[in-house]
Parts: sequence; C-alpha cells; structure tokens
Amino acid sequence: MKLAFLGLGNMGQPMARNLAAAKFDLIVWNRSPARADDVVKAGATAAPSVAEAARVDVALTMVADDAALEAIVFDGRLLETLPGGAIHVSMSTISVALAEKLAAAHAARGSAFVSAPVFGRPDAAAAGKLFIVAAGPSAALETCQPIFDALGQRTFRVGAEARLANLVKLSGNFLLASIIESLAEAFALVRKAGVDPHEYLELLTGTLFTAPLFRTYGTLMADRRYQPAGFRMRLGLKDVTLALDAARAATVPLPVASLVRDHMISALAQGRQDDDWSALAEIAARNAGL
Repeated sequence: MKLAFLGLGNMGQPMARNLAAAKFDLIVWNRSPARADDVVKAGATAAPSVAEAARVDVALTMVADDAALEAIVFDGRLLETLPGGAIHVSMSTISVALAEKLAAAHAARGSAFVSAPVFGRPDAAAAGKLFIVAAGPSAALETCQPIFDALGQRTFRVGAEARLANLVKLSGNFLLASIIESLAEAFALVRKAGVDPHEYLELLTGTLFTAPLFRTYGTLMADRRYQPAGFRMRLGLKDVTLALDAARAATVPLPVASLVRDHMISALAQGRQDDDWSALAEIAARNAGL
C-alpha cells in the first residue's frame, strides 16, 4: 500500500515519521519543503507538489484549517490526481460542512473520503499514542486501520458518514476548551487569595481531578508557561467557532462555548494568538485584577 502524507506541521511531522518508521511506502509533501527533511531521513520520499504526491492508494492530510485543506484538495489538485478507488483520509480538525463537501466531491470522482481527526498533543503524536476518531465507508476504514494502528493507541469508529468524525472531534475540543476555561477561573480565584498555584494543582490532581489533562493544563497554568504551544490559541478559537457553527446548524445551544470563544477572542486581542490555549488562565487572571 502506497501512502502520501501532506502537511508536516507540529502534528503532521511526527505522524509521518511514525509511518516511515513502520516501513510504509511513503511520499510526503509540505508547503515549506524543509519540513520534510526529518521524515525523508526516516525513509520517506519528498514530492515537489501535491499532484506528484497524490498518485497513491491512500493520501493523508493534516493541516491547520478548512482553507489549507481546500487549497490542497482543489488548488493543489489532490482530488483531480488521486486514482479512482483511492482514499483520502483527512486527519485535520475541519468543519462539518467541509467534510460533507469533500465526501461528495470524492464520491463524484470515484475515490473515497474518510475523516479521521485525532485527540492528542504533539508529544502524543511523536509517541504514536494518539486517539483517532474515524468515519467513512466501512471498506475504506478497514483499509486504513493498519495506518491508524501505526499512528495511535486506539481508533474509534463513529459511523459511515465522514462528517460524524468531525462533529465528534469538535465536540471534544469544545469540552477541552471548557475545562481549560474552568481551570483558568479557579486558578485566578485561589491566586488572588494568595494560595500557591502549584500546591493547588497538587490538591486537585491528587483528589478530585486525576485525569492527565488536568495535570497537563494545570501545570502550564501554574507555571504560566504557554510557549512552545502544544495547541495554539488561534486554532482553539477556530475549533470552538466550528463547534458553534455545527451547533447552530443542528439548533443546539452551546452557551459555554460562546463564553469560551469570547475569552479566546480577548486572548487574540492581547497578542496571544500563538500561545498555548491554556493561556486562557491569563485572561481569567486579568479579569480578576491579577
């Protein structure tokens, strides 16, 4: 099975390295060609263009947003060049609307479209410990399972319609953002009263909230360390906005998501677009007069 991996950012590069290490026949492409160097050293081949990379059995894309993916699929000619019967696996966090558009476009061309967004930060991607949410035609999912096994610790199949995986991913990121917001407000409250934030974090994660994400994000907040960003604030804002778009289309109110979105907009207004999204703690602190 010949693979292409397009998009070698903070998540895509370690994912592609893992596929190369698993001895897949892999060709890679990135808008900035130098990002391919490490993956080529691991055994992949670099392509000079999307179209050159797309003559494969399975093409995987991992990019920042809808616009970047559409640029690859349409302007870059992935859709046009992908052979009939081949599979495009989008592992990006994209809108439900774009997933629907891509599924229809691929069906019209005789190729298959699978959505397989992931949960996990870059360190999990490097360790092959991502959680993958996959949806699409069952035969295509079966073909892709060995790929998913090389990238993650578990794959959750959520349906035959690709858009469902994107909806689940957006709902999950909304929940993550809500937890980060709640942590941020709690940290602001105890900091203003003079409680040491590291001791507070130890209490929380040793009693009520033992899940790893509380320690991960709580540590960033206690240390006030938001660089390098595991997940940038501007991307968090994009995902919460997409969740609100999906909710509006389904006539589902998400009032907490609206609050988080507004605080993320405040963060961007204060120049924190490239900070980790745990920098919501600084917005809560500022609102508390800290």
